[in-house]
Amino acid sequence: MKLITCNANKPLATAIADHLDCPLSDAEIKNFSDNEIFVRINENVRGEDVFVIQSTSKPANDNLMELLICIDALVRASASRITAVIPYYGYARQDRKTDGRTPISAKLVANLIAKAGADRVLTMDLHAGQIQGFFDVPTDNLVAMPVIESDIRRVHPGANVMVVSPDVGGVVRARNLANRLGCDLAIVDKRRPEAGKSEVMNIIGDVEGRHCVLIDDICDSGGTLCNAAAALKDKGASGVSAYVTHGVLSNNAVQRVEKSVMDEIVICDTIRPTEEDYKSKALRVLSVAPLLGEAIRRIANNESVSKLFD
Repeated sequence: MKLITCNANKPLATAIADHLDCPLSDAEIKNFSDNEIFVRINENVRGEDVFVIQSTSKPANDNLMELLICIDALVRASASRITAVIPYYGYARQDRKTDGRTPISAKLVANLIAKAGADRVLTMDLHAGQIQGFFDVPTDNLVAMPVIESDIRRVHPGANVMVVSPDVGGVVRARNLANRLGCDLAIVDKRRPEAGKSEVMNIIGDVEGRHCVLIDDICDSGGTLCNAAAALKDKGASGVSAYVTHGVLSNNAVQRVEKSVMDEIVICDTIRPTEEDYKSKALRVLSVAPLLGEAIRRIANNESVSKLFD
């Protein structure tokens, strides 16, 4: 087995390698003066089972091209099997036609990865589970729920916790966490008057005196979570925390959380936060390296990874 990382999230790749006790292979990835990407694998991978670790987060297009070119290099170097490990799958929010003459970019990216030569894809918390069907190669979609559940039990032992879905679309995810924790569920009734803006209309459930845990797959600008937290506090919640798998954190999202009524936002390290974001007292980061590492080990040994989805 060989592990190769591109440039999107080297700390996560290093943590995965440490968990597996398998060093990262020597690969050179650089940009020419005109910003073209060049990849060279500096060791023999002929006949090897290779895992390429790369989130397609910001800058999404550069990171996607790094992944595609690295896969192509491995195909031409005669690797026996190539698994694209994509902790955060960019373009996932473009998973359907929202209007006339618009693309389904999540499907296009899936086609590109398969056509480049990936034999398998391992990703985490896809924005919509149906995106698995966009791939023409076997695809495993891990969930970060075990990591999140463990942290909530550690940080809020015996607390009067209530899980809250920030919108109707996330109810299944929130119900899953509530069942794991054995606690109640509330739902934020949200409207979007225009793209990028959200407005809380109502809170479904009695949150008075409860510590509310908002759960979502992606935090982009943070507006949805901050608005939901304000609405929950107005309804009498004693405190509000947010748990998110993918911290996109664009447009000063962490600073927005700091100024809000939210106690903290907790993200997984599928996307590498900026150094400035890391310093914020409102942000904590959970590692999914053990979960991804175990999935890689099982795939390498041709074992099932289905139980890791629980």
